[in-house]
Amino acid sequence: MEPAQPADRVPSDATPPDGQPPVRPGATPPEGTPALVEPSASAPLADAGERPAPPPGKDKARSERSPKDMVLSLLILLVPIALLIAFYRGFLGGDSPVTVDPAPALEQARAAGAFPVAAPTGLGDDWRTVNARFRTETDGATLRIGYLTPEGRGAQLVESNIPAEKLLPAELSDGQPQGPADLPDGLSWQRYTARGNEQALVLLEPNRTVIVVGDAGETELRRLATSLR
Repeated sequence: MEPAQPADRVPSDATPPDGQPPVRPGATPPEGTPALVEPSASAPLADAGERPAPPPGKDKARSERSPKDMVLSLLILLVPIALLIAFYRGFLGGDSPVTVDPAPALEQARAAGAFPVAAPTGLGDDWRTVNARFRTETDGATLRIGYLTPEGRGAQLVESNIPAEKLLPAELSDGQPQGPADLPDGLSWQRYTARGNEQALVLLEPNRTVIVVGDAGETELRRLATSLR
């Protein structure tokens, strides 16, 4: 039976790190072999994934932009847009209304023979036709021609054989007669109110009703009405 060893006796064979030969107590490590140093309990272990934090002023300088830089960036965006708008308006006629030829609609109305068709004559190029159509319905037929007047207002010519008691409420909403228009063509035109800020001139005949309506001034509406031939 072996005698009991003292409690402070150092084991004769210390367990070395993985891959290293055993080191006996008091032995000097071979040359070139790093000495094993036990970490101090007061020194925390460095995290392998940590990186030193950048100086606080560096990120602040990157994230902040001066008002001058922001204005320059905005100008870089706006200048091409302004050039495109100028090209669209100046060379492509972007602000000009699309005009149509009223001749086909007038020919259809005359070929239908539903009522005598009158066409505007001598208005000039500053009266631009923006729409023209002829439509036949169960209770009659209607010719519509829309204009953009020289003053940039809207005016519409309506010729129809739909009964006036049905046509006028549909075209003028709650329009009411305001008395004779006293046009120089000798016809009995009447002034009417219309929807919104529009006004109208109405010619009531046995076989047709003619309406000139729009937000154009009375002078331009009278000019359109007296041009019908």
